Amino acid sequence: MKKRAVCLYRVSTKGQLLENQDDIPMQKTACRRYADEHDFEIIKEFQELGVSGFKVSAKKRDALQDIRQMVLDKKFDVLLVFMADRIGRIAGESSELVEWFIAQGIEVWTTIEGQRRIVTHTDRLTNYISFWQAEGESRKTSERMKEKQAQMLDSCEWRGGTIPYGYRLVPNGKIGKKKSADERSGKVPGCRDTR
Repeated sequence: MKKRAVCLYRVSTKGQLLENQDDIPMQKTACRRYADEHDFEIIKEFQELGVSGFKVSAKKRDALQDIRQMVLDKKFDVLLVFMADRIGRIAGESSELVEWFIAQGIEVWTTIEGQRRIVTHTDRLTNYISFWQAEGESRKTSERMKEKQAQMLDSCEWRGGTIPYGYRLVPNGKIGKKKSADERSGKVPGCRDTR
């Protein structure tokens, strides 16, 4: 008899949903292939679009709460994700969540790392370290983005969003992600041009 599986797919930002960056289809394909190879029957797939596993607690993520309810209702046997960091990137919380699933009799599988086990003290430590590493990656990305935003502000580069009243967009000759010319409003309000 096939084990019943629930899949969780997640991307952290709305920007990742752009055509050339959307990895939800990749996650689905990988999980579906993995399920076929391991004789799992996928009974439900959850998507979290633009939900940060680093900034948003599991308690505030609707898909995870729905999955937890399905666990309590004994509706499936396997939680399948592309990588463990799709569950979350908050080290303590995410490792505890995996332990909770396993304590409820749910197997936690990833297409990359395989089955997550919590049998020995080493298993628990390995589980925690993998989420700790994912949290660290999120922190580094956040710091890089903050620095990039600060540099853009210092050099009076338009950072996007609503154009301030009294300003207009003018072409700047750069090509953006959507293959069209980026535009900016001359000088950003309150900006000191250091060029």
